[in-house]
Amino acid sequence: MKIIVDAFGGDNAPLEILKGSALAVKELEVEILLVGDEKRIRSCAEENGISLDNMEILQADTVFEMEYEPRTLLKEHKDTSLGVAMQALAQGKGDAVVSAGSTGAIVVGATFIVKRIKGIRRTAIASVMPSEKGPFMLLDSGANIECRPEHLCQFASMGSVYMNKIIGIENPRVGVANIGVEENKGTALQLETYSALKESKLNFIGNAEVRDIPFGVADVIVADGFTGNVILKMYEGVAGMLMGNIKAIFKKNLFSKLAYLGVKGGVDSFKAKMDYKEYGGAVLLGVEKPVIKAHGSSNEKAFKNAIRQAVNCVKNDVVGEIKAACAKVE
Repeated sequence: MKIIVDAFGGDNAPLEILKGSALAVKELEVEILLVGDEKRIRSCAEENGISLDNMEILQADTVFEMEYEPRTLLKEHKDTSLGVAMQALAQGKGDAVVSAGSTGAIVVGATFIVKRIKGIRRTAIASVMPSEKGPFMLLDSGANIECRPEHLCQFASMGSVYMNKIIGIENPRVGVANIGVEENKGTALQLETYSALKESKLNFIGNAEVRDIPFGVADVIVADGFTGNVILKMYEGVAGMLMGNIKAIFKKNLFSKLAYLGVKGGVDSFKAKMDYKEYGGAVLLGVEKPVIKAHGSSNEKAFKNAIRQAVNCVKNDVVGEIKAACAKVE
């Protein structure tokens, strides 16, 4: 299996990308196709003692900068590391793409270069996130600002396939992100989506009030991209604030530092549970081949786990399963 890696996407490229890729080669027994300036890649690897064993390099002279308009990936900036990576995936030079670059450009590349699955109307950024009862999937978390009910229904179907095949949940519970659990809550989008999912064969549990999401109310939460992205960003912010305050409490004085020794195991376990690095990134569901959007600030651990996510998608044929689910609906 070969995973195509955008070596220059994200805040910490190329160093953390190369370190994460080296870890993936070692731990996951996978081949890596690095895309980017070969001279800079080899120089960075040599300076930091990073092995490039089982890694090939595909030359790309420039980088897709965050301030670029996403659609310019298709023409003006098709020769960037992200553009070349997407073209390589479409041409069959690898089995999946992983990038920590521009979210908008990744969505554009996945949609128009790699292409959507036949019958899928919108690709969706699907983020796996922690809850009290275990991981859940939130989609769409940013690809589509405005959606129609049929889009959310397809998101629910794709999310259910992923949570079943990758996370191992037998019959994933599906909920619609809303301001209340009552059937008559929300805008026309939520009301119509509720009615459609109620008639579907999915394990629909109804509306998921946002305050209940951290407690594991559902395994798949569907929303339009604007709402989903707000939930995602708030989730990350609250988690960071909580961990920062807990750390400050235990560092306050000698007695609090001694008290920390007694609860260190529990604190470390909670920190790991809330750490996005454990999940690696968000998968773009609805495209012909797996595309993983790693967090922009990914370190080597987060990027390795993003590659792990790509490997799992390929091994479990998530794309094929989504195609089969679409065929059943048709």
